[in-house]
Amino acid sequence: MPIWVDADACPVVIKEMLFRAARRTGIAVTLVANQFLRVPPSPLIRAIQVPAGFDAADALIAERVAPGELVITADIPLAAAVLEKHAEALDPRGNWYTPGTIEERLRMRAMLDQLRSSGVDTGGPAAFSPRDSKTFAGELDRWLARQRPRPGVAADPPGGT
Repeated sequence: MPIWVDADACPVVIKEMLFRAARRTGIAVTLVANQFLRVPPSPLIRAIQVPAGFDAADALIAERVAPGELVITADIPLAAAVLEKHAEALDPRGNWYTPGTIEERLRMRAMLDQLRSSGVDTGGPAAFSPRDSKTFAGELDRWLARQRPRPGVAADPPGGT
């Protein structure tokens, strides 16, 4: 199962983890961005540059992702589109988007957008931390392990147990 990356705002440390995972597991990683991205030479790692435009990278990922594939994104509407296609979505901080939580996250995003448009300073997300990186690495490793289930052993659901 390939991994898609909404790469415009993805932290470099996360991209590097994904490159190592591709080499280690043989799973393809595709980064999509509206800017040029330098990726390591590997048949498993590629970058797609989309034209500049609002959500162009998101639209390409949503169009091409298939059931069971993984998308790395901090974009909640993209995560919702991914889940609708029965794919999995993980944010760069290691949090899974799930059918049970996506509606609440979309409502919260809409509320914050409305507050910002009326002039309220809602702040932004906390700075990306080493703890976020570690959480992401653990969730990525669990997802990768589920891609190669052992005979007779059921795979864990997204987000672990």
